[in-house]
Amino acid sequence: MKIAIVHDWLVTDAGAEKVLKAICELYPKADIYSLVDFLDDEERQSILNGKYVQTSFIQKLPFAKKHFRNYLPLFPKAIESLDLSRYELIISSSWAVAKGIKKRDKQLHVSYCHTPIRYAWDLYDEYTSHLKQPKKFLVQNILHKIKTWDYDVSSRVDYFIANSSFVRERILRNYGRNATIIHPPVDTHLFICRENKEDFYLTVSRLVPYKKVSMIVEAFNQNGKKLVVIGSGEEYAAIKKIAKENIIILGWQKRDIIIENMQKARAFIYAAEEDFGIVPVEAMACGTPVIAYGVGGIRDSVVENVTGLFFDKQSPKSLNDAIKKFESRNFSSLKISQHAQKFSTNTFKEKFQNFIDDII
Repeated sequence: MKIAIVHDWLVTDAGAEKVLKAICELYPKADIYSLVDFLDDEERQSILNGKYVQTSFIQKLPFAKKHFRNYLPLFPKAIESLDLSRYELIISSSWAVAKGIKKRDKQLHVSYCHTPIRYAWDLYDEYTSHLKQPKKFLVQNILHKIKTWDYDVSSRVDYFIANSSFVRERILRNYGRNATIIHPPVDTHLFICRENKEDFYLTVSRLVPYKKVSMIVEAFNQNGKKLVVIGSGEEYAAIKKIAKENIIILGWQKRDIIIENMQKARAFIYAAEEDFGIVPVEAMACGTPVIAYGVGGIRDSVVENVTGLFFDKQSPKSLNDAIKKFESRNFSSLKISQHAQKFSTNTFKEKFQNFIDDII
């Protein structure tokens, strides 16, 4: 079959790109399309095995490399401008507009949906509440149009795949469509189990507000326990400023340093509400239990009292209560690591390939 793979945009190597990488490995002869492609050589080799993609007109617009998101009102028109008429199978990897690609009647479109567009649906109020007029009116108008378009083009998808039960519920609620769950691929073979843990806690995250790392730091400021924070982002300076001596802020680190800390940590702390969450699975592959905010896709990966514990509010008190509970219990690193293998890259590929074969 002639196959096209459509990804929203290619600017970094993050969770969605791990899914794209696995799909591209399944279909190495497929052509790849995206709104823009600004990957560096290392990222291109890692994600696409060195391949270049076909992009939309936004690629050539002024300042697109750094500010392509400012062209949001043009995203629907840009994705629809890509001509995929010569393909028999279209696979979209979409958390924004890739699912809106145009197709003909005899073409088959399967969309791996990381989430419906969050800033147009679930996070609409969060994205607009702090804005002042007239910018607020303008942004609300744009997001309303994006939301209407997103709902309309969901009918272009023949089959939805959701990355978690959390996202499957969103797809049903927002689009009125059913979806099959196939969890994202995790390179579990890179994260080797270690049973002898050291007396510190770990969090690895982009330092942005919704990840709630500042809340984690506040909790450890109160409990005095040792915490290691790995990650960079807009909140780095503020978090470093408030952190007490028991908290070590390492900033951005290479993967081998991350793995080493995951293997040694007593537990991994995770406070974000995510669609799935790959990093906690990586920690579990190292045999490290996860203490997580119990809302979102994390419910698909962490088994309470077996591979970790949940806390019910994104607050220092709720987290510290969970840590006290955790320290009174024993967890098996071997069982935790074995559980994480359910989310391996090979498992993803097998399930995805079987799904495509079945519908064809």
